[in-house]
Amino acid sequence: MTDGWTIGIIGGSGLYAIDSLEEATWRTIDTPWGAPSDDILFGRIGGVEVRFLPRHARGHRIPPSEVNARANIAALKLAGCTDVVAISSIGSLREELPPGHFVVVDQFIDRTVARPSSFFSTGLVAHVSMAEPVCPRLSALAEAAVAVAGGAVTRGATYLAMEGPQFSTRAESLMYRQWGADVIGMTAMPEAKLAREAELPYALVGMVTDYDCWRQEAAFVEVAEVIAQMGANGAVARRFVESFVNALPGARTSSPLDRVLEHALITAPTMRDPAMIARIEILSGRLVE
Repeated sequence: MTDGWTIGIIGGSGLYAIDSLEEATWRTIDTPWGAPSDDILFGRIGGVEVRFLPRHARGHRIPPSEVNARANIAALKLAGCTDVVAISSIGSLREELPPGHFVVVDQFIDRTVARPSSFFSTGLVAHVSMAEPVCPRLSALAEAAVAVAGGAVTRGATYLAMEGPQFSTRAESLMYRQWGADVIGMTAMPEAKLAREAELPYALVGMVTDYDCWRQEAAFVEVAEVIAQMGANGAVARRFVESFVNALPGARTSSPLDRVLEHALITAPTMRDPAMIARIEILSGRLVE
């Protein structure tokens, strides 16, 4: 089965607009989970439909813990997205991933504690697999597109999602390295989990802004250096989006991730809350039995 692509781009710190969008218009989308971070920018690159959402809103007004990830993912689904590529500024926990480097993440450790992490609740219980939390097809395309855009890129890394908004203590940073984490950020969770529940294949491209604070000989992370590196990363990220979209196959072959809810619901059909079913149908586009 094939269909067309509609690519959702979630812009992180340093990426608040996409200049290459044709016929670009901002549109307001309401969701049952509240308002997303900002309006959605509808447009096209070549013949591919693109939907852009700045995760922290234009002007970077929303801190990590207050990003409404459920509304963001739901709004992209309602905007017709078939797939989502998230772009996020990250800190490095490895010497070989220096500032300015791009990382296509393949695993997560979720240390967030204050954010709703599921579309499901009492009345409709579901458990989706997160063993392989990103889409390999999108990740491969993303790796190639970063290289075309002129960025140094590594594919395959574990992202430690922390609550924030403060940066890590040195003890935490050293512990995360011992756990096997390679990079650290504040926004990819529960975003990736929610994309899976919304049946949206998801990939994450991280832009390294700094070495966290694990290096004993180095100064602490300062916002000024992060902002400076974000500007340089953002230029590559804008080229990356165009390269990524232009490299998509002409037809989108269906993915197993398009229908993960079919095997995730555990609540007995006779006990399911009709209001919850109605909400989930918005995401799945069909009644899931």
